[in-house]
Parts: sequence; C-alpha cells; structure tokens
Amino acid sequence: MKKKEEKLQFRVNGQIHVREVRLVTDDGAEVMPIKQALDLARQQGIDLVEISPNAQPPVCRIIDYSKFLYQQKKRQKEMKQKQARVEVKEIRFGPQTDDHDYNFKLKHAKEFLEEGNKVRAYVFFRGRSILFKEQGEVLLLRFANDLEEYAKVEQLPKLEGKKMFLFLTPKKQGIVKQSQQKRDRLVAEQSAKESAKVKAVESPKTAGTLGDVKGADALKQFAEDNQD
Repeated sequence: MKKKEEKLQFRVNGQIHVREVRLVTDDGAEVMPIKQALDLARQQGIDLVEISPNAQPPVCRIIDYSKFLYQQKKRQKEMKQKQARVEVKEIRFGPQTDDHDYNFKLKHAKEFLEEGNKVRAYVFFRGRSILFKEQGEVLLLRFANDLEEYAKVEQLPKLEGKKMFLFLTPKKQGIVKQSQQKRDRLVAEQSAKESAKVKAVESPKTAGTLGDVKGADALKQFAEDNQD
C-alpha cells in the first residue's frame, strides 16, 4: 500500500496531461510540447517525471522514477535529521563581566539562536565572588532581555553550586518584533539595571544592595512574562 502511495506522488509519462512542459536537464531548461518531452524520455529508456505541477508550464525531468523517489526520500530524511539536531550552546560569564566581553558573547548567542540552537548561559562564581550572586542574576536577566527578539526563557536564573544558569530556547521564525511600548519598558528596565550596577560599584562590600535587588526584580518580571 505504501509503495502504491509513493507511485502516486508524482505524475509520470502518460499521466502528464498538459500541452507543454518545461523540461529541466543538466544543461538548463527548455519549454517544449509534451509529445516531444515524452519522445526524448522514450529515446533514453527512462521516465518523464512531473516535479513541479503548479508551475506554468509544469516542470518535468527525465529520470528513472524509482531513482527519483529514492533521492526524494533521502533528501527528506536528511532534512528531518537536520531539523532534529538541536544543540545546546554554552555562554559563560563572570559576575564582573565588562561591557565589551558581554557584547561579544551576546553576538554569539544571537548567532546560536538564529541557527535554531538552545543557549545555556551561566555565571561562574569563583571563591568569595559568590557574595555577588545578585549581580550575577541581574546580568543573566539582562542577557535574556537583550535576546528577547530571538529567544524565550526556558528556565529563569537558578543557582546550582558555584554556577547560576539561565536557559533560552529559540523563537520560531516570523515572530513579530516587539511593540514600541514594550521597547520603552525595556529601556526603563535597562536604566534601572545600570543604576543598580553603579550603586554596587560604589558599595562593593554590600553587593546585594537594594538597587541590585530592584534591578533584578524588574528584569526578572520581564523574563517571567516571556517565559514559555
């Protein structure tokens, strides 16, 4: 039954009922009467296969039909495997990552997401830097914020040992870009984050300042709103 269905996928030889076709060969393409195309196929001892019936005129190719079906199945299998091969790319930060390094990693994250890969971003706290975990959370939430057009939050920042993880998954193609109102809100949240960063620098011994917490809360609310 399955083989019979495969045979019906494309019209072949006498099943092609049109006045003329566009015959595609290795040398190019030529529009000709269907009778001429059928004669050429018979001369070569193989089939005339209609590969694009909706074109004007329909596009055909002279090829062994069994070989043609095999190539189609192989191509579909390769495409399916490629689509299913989603990788998880890692982006590593320190709690005191500077803007240059941040922007460099942001660019790579965008490329990973555009390729259909997931992104696992994390902040690594070395030694006493664990005291700056609030700054790490602000950084990861800022990261999710900046990638809002490319990804949705799969998991909010979560501390595991000396690492705080954030998981992002790519958005489907064709997602409508954020509205101006949403952009304005993000700008305000970014300003709050920058304010918190300045306060943290001014008071390094109290890294978990109220400013940091407010900045983190604002960005966290944004990430929760966009979490899948």
